[in-house]
Amino acid sequence: MQFAGRAVALDTSAGAWLTEAFARRSLETVASLVPARFEAFARVFHPAVRYVGDEDVEVSWSAVAAANGTIVHPLMQWGSITGSMEYFENDDQAPLWHGAPARGHLPVPVAERLTAVLARHTTTPDVCWFGVRQGGAVIADHPTLALGDREFWLINGSIELATANFAAEPYEQSANLWWPADRAWLVATDIDLVCSYVGGSAECIAELLAAPGLEAAPAGPKQRVTWDADQVNRPPPDAPD
Repeated sequence: MQFAGRAVALDTSAGAWLTEAFARRSLETVASLVPARFEAFARVFHPAVRYVGDEDVEVSWSAVAAANGTIVHPLMQWGSITGSMEYFENDDQAPLWHGAPARGHLPVPVAERLTAVLARHTTTPDVCWFGVRQGGAVIADHPTLALGDREFWLINGSIELATANFAAEPYEQSANLWWPADRAWLVATDIDLVCSYVGGSAECIAELLAAPGLEAAPAGPKQRVTWDADQVNRPPPDAPD
């Protein structure tokens, strides 16, 4: 079994530290996605997309909030800044944006910018681990890393594999978890979220927050990651009860 041309690991011990780190995690918080052991954290927003001819033009959450008269802040949520939960999937706000932020998938351009920063903050950029969430039937010959109620196949490779597609064409799926062998940082893209979270050193996260082309905000391990975490903007009227 392979993902992005790489064989699935037959030994998941490289992820044992995550099993231990998440043993007492607080659900629905950053610490449920990225171990609280890191010095600093960042939330990376997946951009919306505007279709211009054959090109996909990234549209930041800040631009979407400005157009909707809502407030940009670290805990802003897509439904709150757009005004509707429908904007996650079914509708758009043309001509501002046509495609909603990718849910559960880190877009390749964002992954490229992330790797450019993160490669400078690890001693093992050529030895990284990538977790792809298991879907469908269990394959007995390929063990998974169990983290709470989710299981992941592990793949080993260089940091550049973070930009690879782990799904069969024409679908797109990034790794859901990735970290270097020295555990200097970790990136988590949960299947239910339209942003990714990164934990690392204070220096690493500071550089990430300042990196051109990345829309990111500081985060903390106790910060909630749910759709209702935005306590500044009004909840969308079609939000779940």
